[in-house]
Amino acid sequence: MRKPETIEQLYLDFDSFFASVEQYADPRLRGRPVGVIPMQGARNTCIIAASKEAKAKGASSVMTVREAREAVPDMILVDQKPDLYRRMHALMVAEIRAVLPIGAVKSIDELTCPLDGRAIADPEGVSNAIKARIAAQTDGVVTCSIGMAPNRFLAKMACKLGKPDGLTIWPPEDLPGPLLKRPLDEAPGIGSSMRKRLLKAGVADMKALWALQPKQMRALWRNVAGERFWYALHGYAVQAEPAKRRMYGHGRVLPPSHRTWPSAYDCARLLTVKAARRMRRDGRTAGRMGLWLRHIEGGWSGELPLHSARTDRDCLKALDTLWAAAQRADPRARPMRAGMYLADLDDPGVTQTDWLIDDKPEDRARRNALQDAIDSINSRYAKSLVTQGVWTPPPGGYAGGKIAFTRIPYAEDFW
Repeated sequence: MRKPETIEQLYLDFDSFFASVEQYADPRLRGRPVGVIPMQGARNTCIIAASKEAKAKGASSVMTVREAREAVPDMILVDQKPDLYRRMHALMVAEIRAVLPIGAVKSIDELTCPLDGRAIADPEGVSNAIKARIAAQTDGVVTCSIGMAPNRFLAKMACKLGKPDGLTIWPPEDLPGPLLKRPLDEAPGIGSSMRKRLLKAGVADMKALWALQPKQMRALWRNVAGERFWYALHGYAVQAEPAKRRMYGHGRVLPPSHRTWPSAYDCARLLTVKAARRMRRDGRTAGRMGLWLRHIEGGWSGELPLHSARTDRDCLKALDTLWAAAQRADPRARPMRAGMYLADLDDPGVTQTDWLIDDKPEDRARRNALQDAIDSINSRYAKSLVTQGVWTPPPGGYAGGKIAFTRIPYAEDFW
C-alpha cells in the first residue's frame, strides 16, 4: 500500500453549521447564542445544533433544552429548517469546488478534497481562498475548519483541532508527534464500545494504539477493519470501501396532539410513501418491510416479507397488515414515536415474483406504470399532488426530509 510523502487530502468541517445558517438567514441572531430544536412546543427535546456563541458558554448538541437553558439562560431556540440547510450546503459545495475538486461529501457539513500541486505547495493560501469564498457568500457568518494530512483519516483528526474557523496541517514528517497527544476517541471509528474493548486490552492512549501491529488491530476489531485502521492511522493512502445502502427508512416523534392510533397511522403512511419514493429514485426494490412504535410504556415492532416491492400501493398494503398487528397487540397504547423501513433491497433491474400469490408479471408492470405516472406528475409540479389515500403531514413539517448523519435530502424529499 502506498504511503504518501506529503499532504494529499483536505478535510473540511463547517462550524456549528445548522445554527450558523440560521444566523445568516436571520441577522437578529448573529452574535447571540442560538440552539436549533426539532420543533417548538416539544417537551424534553434536545438541542440538535448550538451556535459557536452558545458552545462558548457551555451548550452542546447533546443537551436537553432544560440543560441548555441552565447553561445558557439567554439562548434563543429556533425550529430546524432542513430545506434551508440543504440549499446552503449546495451553495457552499459550489464555492469550494471553485477552489478544489470535491473528493467526497461525507455529510451535510463535512467533505473532503484531494490536494493538487498548487494546494500542496501553498496549503495556507488554498485554505484562505476557500474561507474567503464562504465568507463572501454568508457575510462571514458561516465558517469552517480545515485539516490537511497524508490521508482523509488523519485530515479529519487534524480538522477537529482547529475548531472553530481554524487550519491544522499534519505533514508526514511531523507524524506521529501531534497525533500521540490526542485522546483515543478522537480517532474516527473509535466509539464508546471500541474504547472499552481497547482499554480492556491495555490500550489506554494513542501512544499505545500507535505501537500496535496490523494483525493486533485486526484481532481487536475482530475483522479486517482493524487492519485498515492501522494503515490509515500510520498515514497510508487507504481507499474507503464504497458504501452500499441496505435500507430506506424514516421515523418521527409524534407531538402530544397526535399520540392516537389514527393520527399515528396517518404519519406512518406518509413516512412509508417517502421511503418508497427514495427507493424508486435509486432504482431499487424491497424484499422486507418493518414497522416500529414506541409507546409511553414499551413499544412494538414487526416485519413482513415483500416481493420486489417498489410501488406505494405495495408498501402501504404491507403497512396496513403490520399496523393491524400492532394495534391488536396493545389497543390502548398511545404511540409516541413511529418508524418504518424497507430492507432486503434488490439491485436495479432485479425483480422477484411469487407464483404462490399469483403475482403475474403483467399485473406488476401495470402497477409500476401507474406509479411512474404518479411520480412524473408530482415531479412536474414539485409537490405531492397525486397520492394514494389521504396525505396529512404531521405538525412540525419536514417529515421524511430530515437530515441524517450521512444523508442529505433532495428537494423532492420535502414535498
